[in-house]
Amino acid sequence: MSTNRRVFRWILALTCLSGAVLALAEIETPLRLILTPMFLLIVPGAAVMGLLRDRDPLAALSVGAAASLVINVLLATAMLSFDAWSPRAGVATIAVLGGFIYVLRVLYRGGGSLQTEQGARSR
Repeated sequence: MSTNRRVFRWILALTCLSGAVLALAEIETPLRLILTPMFLLIVPGAAVMGLLRDRDPLAALSVGAAASLVINVLLATAMLSFDAWSPRAGVATIAVLGGFIYVLRVLYRGGGSLQTEQGARSR
């Protein structure tokens, strides 16, 4: 992976993390209006894209964006249906869901390392 992509990923991760911290700590700043929705939209999509990393990049991006929107709409609908609207709870739920999908990716994919079956010949 090139250095530019790695730097971009770290900047994006820190931006999302700061949006979550601003929302959970209820810090009133104009940046909260930009960073918190960025967290809510990027984290579920990035988590789903991580599950699809060996697929076509455009297809993974499309599925990740759609999954992010679906997850956020379902969460907002559930919170409104149960009369339990809370921005802090929404951010915490998205963070837990993103972490769960990340753990699922690590368990399912084997932590990113290429594993071959014993006795299998490589070509």
